[in-house]
Amino acid sequence: MVELIKIYEENPNSKAIDKVVSVLKKGGLIIYPTDTVYGLGCDITNTKAVEKIARIKGVKLKKSNFSIICNDLSHLSDYVRQIDQSTFKLLKRALPGPYTFILKGNNSLPKVFKKRKTVGIRVPANNIAREIVKILGNPIVSTSIYDEDVVIEYTTDPELIFEKWKDKVDLVINGGYGDNLASTIVDLSKGEIEIIREGKGSLTIF
Repeated sequence: MVELIKIYEENPNSKAIDKVVSVLKKGGLIIYPTDTVYGLGCDITNTKAVEKIARIKGVKLKKSNFSIICNDLSHLSDYVRQIDQSTFKLLKRALPGPYTFILKGNNSLPKVFKKRKTVGIRVPANNIAREIVKILGNPIVSTSIYDEDVVIEYTTDPELIFEKWKDKVDLVINGGYGDNLASTIVDLSKGEIEIIREGKGSLTIF
């Protein structure tokens, strides 16, 4: 039975977070709030769960643009090649925040990402998302929840999200209304700053 559970961002309930983490550890899929749009996520260490997300999205893993959601920058060295000081300062300035940074991946990436040369890193400014990752103990793989209506593009109401996705996921978090503007995507993998998509994150930070 898929649950829709309410979690308040200001003070996420620890029992509710533990329930979410338990679902993830069992290979389940969750829909959760970020500082931009709602996301579909799973435990990065669970290959079958990541493959399930790819099937739902109708993409091949090696061509997917899934992000890795981190609690802070401490997991960077686990998945990303060594970065220079100026790049690290930029990340520290922008995160947590509504940005996805594309960086060069290293050889420690999970098996499902082994053929990827780059990886998108997110540290959302949302207490629910970061607390889930913190308690889980490792990042989650994530992708945005798109709406089939190209005018709306992103569904913001968690109850409507639940109705649409309850047959595809294991748990939906109601963290309040989401945004309808996705993250700003910044490619840092080529040694310079390249804006791939202008979203919620301000470009003045660069």
